[in-house]
Amino acid sequence: MIEWPPEKIKDFQTTLLNWYDDAGRDLPWRQDHEPYHVWVSEIMLQQTQVQTVIPYYQRFMKWFPTVTALAQAPEERLLKAWEGLGYYSRVRNMQRCARQLLADYDGQWPQTAAELSDLIGIGPYTAGAIASIAFNEPVPAVDGNAYRVFSRLLEIDADITKPGTREIFEDVISQLISKERPGDFNQAIMDLGASYMTARQPDTAHSPVKRFNQAYLDGKELDYPVRTKKPRPQPIDYVAVVTKMGPDWLMAQRSSKGMLANLWTVPLIKLSDLDLAEDYTVNELITATVAYFKRDYQLDLTAEALAVRPVTHTFTHQKWTIQLLTGQVVPADLAFFAGKTVSATALAQLPMPKVQTKIWDRYHSSQG
Repeated sequence: MIEWPPEKIKDFQTTLLNWYDDAGRDLPWRQDHEPYHVWVSEIMLQQTQVQTVIPYYQRFMKWFPTVTALAQAPEERLLKAWEGLGYYSRVRNMQRCARQLLADYDGQWPQTAAELSDLIGIGPYTAGAIASIAFNEPVPAVDGNAYRVFSRLLEIDADITKPGTREIFEDVISQLISKERPGDFNQAIMDLGASYMTARQPDTAHSPVKRFNQAYLDGKELDYPVRTKKPRPQPIDYVAVVTKMGPDWLMAQRSSKGMLANLWTVPLIKLSDLDLAEDYTVNELITATVAYFKRDYQLDLTAEALAVRPVTHTFTHQKWTIQLLTGQVVPADLAFFAGKTVSATALAQLPMPKVQTKIWDRYHSSQG
């Protein structure tokens, strides 16, 4: 796959690393090569922008400064630390991994990508990042940036959505990676993909490696990387009931399995679970929701519609459209309701998903 002669490979490494030394991003997890810091940052950075991650990372390190602190953290505190980042299974797996490190490795990190891959929740990319940055192992860290950068440099036309394509890129990068500074090499590729070689508006004309970028030289940079289009997220309609029982808010806890596991929201009901005609009216929605509360929760709800736009939120495979109702529930036993009442001052302590933040924002906007 690689047709570059050794002198060109060396030239590329030198050019890339000199640029990284001068212009690499000053990020809090780059202040040292501690594997715990590398690991936490890399898990947070999956599908999240760097500027968003920085305050999360800093707070996470304050709350859980060591592997032991993470292993011993109460789940609610753990989820609160992750609130807003999404994909909560990641932080749960991080805690499982921390416990695995303590139980099976005496709290010591394995030092090779192969051994790191045996840890819970650590895939090939994260293993490569930790091994190269923390332990100087010359292994690739193949993420979206690496796919984009190397597919353009070398005009690799393999579909990056196909499982076998990773091996192609790992083989290519293994031939190009600096054996002396593999961690800096991988981080330089990350920075290059986030700056001059972005997905939609690359600035390769000013890139430090533009003379190595064959797709740019051939005028077809945006043709790479090659990927199959993802299917559209499945649309699902909900009604959210922003309601109080007495002076306190009625909050529901999601199931311990499935999407948003164990997080807290106002009661959310799929419209498909309500007795509604396809062309229902607002009054019929209210009536059906009240009946649902009575039937499933054994609670008496008085509700009305909020004069606001529905909330929309897109997950990887689903797109939720949520209509908002508000109301009051007659004080009663919550034996049939998976949740509790929460005072206004205690709300901030509950771990809530991003979609709930949107619901609160839309609700408060209706209150003037």
